[in-house]
Amino acid sequence: MSEEASSSDGNGKVSRVIRIGTRKSQLARIQTDSVADKLKELYPDIHVEIVGMSTTGDKILDTALSKIGEKSLFTKELENALERNEVDLVVHSLKDLPTTLPPGFTIGAVLKRENPHDAVVLHPKHAGKTLDTLPENSVIGTSSLRRAAQLKKRFPHLEFKDIRGNLNTRLKKLDEKEDFAAIILAAAGLRRMGWENRISQILGPEDCMYAVGQGALAVEVRARDTDILEMVSVLHDPDTVLRCIAERAFLRHLEGGCSVPVAVHTEVKDTQLYLTGAVYSLDGSDSLKETMQTNIAPADKSLEEVDERVQRVGVTACKINGGAQDNAERLGVDLANLLLSKGAKEILTVARQLNDAR
Repeated sequence: MSEEASSSDGNGKVSRVIRIGTRKSQLARIQTDSVADKLKELYPDIHVEIVGMSTTGDKILDTALSKIGEKSLFTKELENALERNEVDLVVHSLKDLPTTLPPGFTIGAVLKRENPHDAVVLHPKHAGKTLDTLPENSVIGTSSLRRAAQLKKRFPHLEFKDIRGNLNTRLKKLDEKEDFAAIILAAAGLRRMGWENRISQILGPEDCMYAVGQGALAVEVRARDTDILEMVSVLHDPDTVLRCIAERAFLRHLEGGCSVPVAVHTEVKDTQLYLTGAVYSLDGSDSLKETMQTNIAPADKSLEEVDERVQRVGVTACKINGGAQDNAERLGVDLANLLLSKGAKEILTVARQLNDAR
């Protein structure tokens, strides 16, 4: 779905072709098209080409994500294309991006977050029910250790089993077989696909906190491409950037990934950023959860001169107050340190060992 390589206006000006890399799934394409549309709106003289690719995570569908142990399951092939100059930028779900990016790459834009919470999608025969009212021993499908750990503790009458595949595949498995009473998916993906009518229940933070970066889209670029970085930086949503910097700093400092159950919840109220973070044992019986806050009000203008090349947990946000970004990053580190002081490392180490042994 690429447009013409270049075109010329009346002044002989040739418009630039911007190549955007994406995974081939329907959801990835919808997300990438939304970013492409925003760029074309902001820069009418560019032409956009979309380059679809398959990633390791798309190909290995018979193994739980947490067992593969590869941090860049859904990103590596796209980054290889970026490195080889085959594409100019790549659109990801931010939650798929590791908290430490390979050298030479940066997240040049974090777009306004869609609803970050998890959603329950029921088998049609259970229409009208909730997780609370499903029959004893109903099987719930989820590929996420984070979701399973929280929900096992909250809904002990339910059973949880792995389910893999893209959104279309998982919904098909739910609808066409009797294996699952419900599956848990990110509300953001369902909404972007136009499938809000399938959402039976949105899980609030008291039931299930979300993954770091969930619901946000990220645009990854080569850090040295200052023109591309400048172009995409207008897509940044300040509140989303600050929330996700705090979340990513929390996860990085805990040394967490998709192989351990770590969950977050963030909110911006007035000038305060609130971060709740938690770690869980695999069965949810052991957990630590704390909340901290920080001030993100822009500092005095004279103090605002920040190095635009600074990356914070892989994010370059040159149009957003540097002091606010520093505070958000420190909040994540401080909260991680608080949980570590209370025994988070032990919980995560056991969770990792048990997951590896499964």
